[in-house]
Amino acid sequence: MSDFPTYVAPPWLQNGHWQTIWPSLFRHIKAKDLGVEEERMELADGDFLDVDWYRRGNKRLAIIGHGLEGNSRRCYVVGMARCLLQAGWDVLAWNCRACGREVNRKLILYHSGKSDDLDQVVRYADKQGYDSLVLVGSSMGGNLILKYLGEPTYRPHLKSLKAAVTYSVPCDLQASCEVLDKKENRLYTKRFLRKLRKKLRQKAEQFPDEVDLKSIKNVRSFIEFDDQFTAPWHGFSDALDYHTKASCKQFIRGIKIPTLIFNAKNDPFLDDSCHPIEEAKANPNVTFELLEEGGHVGFSCRHPDGHYWSELRTLAFIEAHVPASDNC
Repeated sequence: MSDFPTYVAPPWLQNGHWQTIWPSLFRHIKAKDLGVEEERMELADGDFLDVDWYRRGNKRLAIIGHGLEGNSRRCYVVGMARCLLQAGWDVLAWNCRACGREVNRKLILYHSGKSDDLDQVVRYADKQGYDSLVLVGSSMGGNLILKYLGEPTYRPHLKSLKAAVTYSVPCDLQASCEVLDKKENRLYTKRFLRKLRKKLRQKAEQFPDEVDLKSIKNVRSFIEFDDQFTAPWHGFSDALDYHTKASCKQFIRGIKIPTLIFNAKNDPFLDDSCHPIEEAKANPNVTFELLEEGGHVGFSCRHPDGHYWSELRTLAFIEAHVPASDNC
């Protein structure tokens, strides 16, 4: 554990559920107030990604990824962008396929292991003239980053990529799905599945011969969704095959740049197997911090500038590896 102050939740947030839900209900930060610039990035396969730029003419760029059924305008993304902008970073927040302003063109959507899309974002950003790049991602976005950094197929060799920070990461996807399918977490599952069903209905309109609307109604869990849609659409044999191959835990030992991972023990989305304690110990490039509280992508706190603990911890780590002097 570093000497950075550990997270202490406000007294009115007494458990992981409230620490998870509170920010989405009561935190409101608008991208337009930060001067967001929208761009559509074309992909090699003919599809596209919608990205948000926050540019101040800096030489350091942070690339931020969102979580499952999130997007670049969620409060945890814009909050992170605001914190980094104030510290002298430019920011690129990217949307996974079908998570941006319009549904994507292809039948495939996105999934927790689709590191080829992240690779295209990183390489696109690298062409913009920045001296230093860092990756920041929470939840599913964190899993994507850790898999990308440690995966031999897409392991980046860009000299400009200096560091990464991920948090609330479901490093074991199968275990995380099983936790979310428990009775006490059904509220989260229902919310996610409602959004995913909406995307499937959009796909049914685009590809009526390839999407079975009847099967959408029968999906009641993440494992069922991944078994019927995610796996077959993206080349996996079933949900277990997808979860096994896409989980980032197995790739952490291969990470070559300074990387911080922090999770909370009271995260209602994560099982104990989602915490990569041994994997981080085996790799001197990786720091893992297991906090007592924080919920899932929560970490709200009383800061005079409105920043959350997760944002301040991220900033401290990346500043340690990409100091402001490198921005000259």
